[in-house]
Amino acid sequence: MSFSGYLALYWEFLIQRFKILLEYQVNFLIGVASTFFLQATGLLAIWIVMRQVPLLAGWSFNQILLIYGLVTIASSINQLFADNLWIVGSVYIRTSQFDRFLVRPINPLFHLLADRFNQDGIGNLLIGLLLLIKALVALEIALTPLKLLYLIVAILSGGAIFIGLNLLTAVSAFWVIDSVPVTRAIFETHTFAKYPLSIYGRGITLLMTWLIPYGFTSFYPASYLLGRDVGLLAWGGPLAAVTLLLIGYYAWQFGMRHYSSTGS
Repeated sequence: MSFSGYLALYWEFLIQRFKILLEYQVNFLIGVASTFFLQATGLLAIWIVMRQVPLLAGWSFNQILLIYGLVTIASSINQLFADNLWIVGSVYIRTSQFDRFLVRPINPLFHLLADRFNQDGIGNLLIGLLLLIKALVALEIALTPLKLLYLIVAILSGGAIFIGLNLLTAVSAFWVIDSVPVTRAIFETHTFAKYPLSIYGRGITLLMTWLIPYGFTSFYPASYLLGRDVGLLAWGGPLAAVTLLLIGYYAWQFGMRHYSSTGS
């Protein structure tokens, strides 16, 4: 199937998902409201800290909001479009539902991702956008055409980095069935990316740049927008995203060759 064919098919999946959401509007509102509450607690913690320490390693409250907003948007993209990677083992492989992806004439990974659009990510997306806009206005960052293009690419790359890392860890489901602990162990490190990497030791900075590159979802793009010199790392997001997606996809293909149905 061609790329345009997959886009059209995904749109059909999305339409069906929204029809379901219209039938359960209360659940949708509860999901969005819960994400607002969870994000509010994290932001409150930052506000309390910054009340006592106006500058955190040279970063102001609004500058940290810029970082926080960028990583929140990137995470929400993953939550919206790739949330099924979390449950591929516990829900699909363990119950043999994964088998139905193998007997249909479309890519199994595409079918897995298209099978569920997680509406809870809408709340995180809205919060991230609000924080980003608030920070840009407060910091008086003028979005020239180049900076606007950079911002769009950085956001899309950030989302792809989250998806790539989740895909890479979700592959473990082909052997251990429940891949959630593996995925969570990597995913939770993105908490470091909600703050400037410069406040951590060298070990954390290296980890978040070269091994688990969540730094490219927030710190390095924010540094570029603020005029802080981080060298070529400011442009490393797309490369990190493509690399992780390719490695994750090849790992997925390898796992598929070793898949055997549970028969349940």
